[in-house]
Amino acid sequence: MLVLAVDTATPAVTAGLVELGQAATDADAVPQVRTVASRVRVDPRAHAEVLTPQILECLTEAGRSRADIVAVVVGVGPGPFTGLRVGMATAAAFGDALGLPVYGVCSLDAVAADCAPDLTPGRELLVVTDARRREIYWARYRDGVRTAGPEVVKPGDLDSAQAEVIAGSASHVDFFDLPVLPVETPSPAGLVRVASAELLARAVPQPLTPMYLRRPDAVENSFRTLDRTGA
Repeated sequence: MLVLAVDTATPAVTAGLVELGQAATDADAVPQVRTVASRVRVDPRAHAEVLTPQILECLTEAGRSRADIVAVVVGVGPGPFTGLRVGMATAAAFGDALGLPVYGVCSLDAVAADCAPDLTPGRELLVVTDARRREIYWARYRDGVRTAGPEVVKPGDLDSAQAEVIAGSASHVDFFDLPVLPVETPSPAGLVRVASAELLARAVPQPLTPMYLRRPDAVENSFRTLDRTGA
């Protein structure tokens, strides 16, 4: 199945087309994920301007049409209000226009999914991204499962003692004395891996709910669930 994946929870504006298939064998529980086309532009001020053109560029590069897409996956944060909402509203609009299910996933989980091949079993991973205001969003993972977070905190207030390796924002991983994995932002493939079980099962997606984690970036009304139109 062809899946459209987008994320704007970080300064990177990410869009891509990913082919998702069942595991190669019954003994292999890992689904088949292949990136067909992707676009990533790091510009925290350009989310709204470049995301839709990036999606169209991916379709052109892949020689596919919108009718070939069977589902949409979008990172729901944590992330700053304005950028995060652009990605979620765009994903919801594509889903509504094409009559497709839209699955929301934690953006930090997508980073962790891309790190999984480089981690030995039992090794604890810390993922951090830029929350602005000299703060970070963070979560910890073990064997592909989130064990703590996501939360927002100042780097100096985060106890990283349980973590053995770190990934995420290049300007924030150096706050911690940990080996660094070279995964800085969610990739289209990582986003789809997180949602793969639901996608393959054709499950009904949960309503899109943004993870802001902080006030006053998001006042009470901003915590409402986005509907399929992104309104």
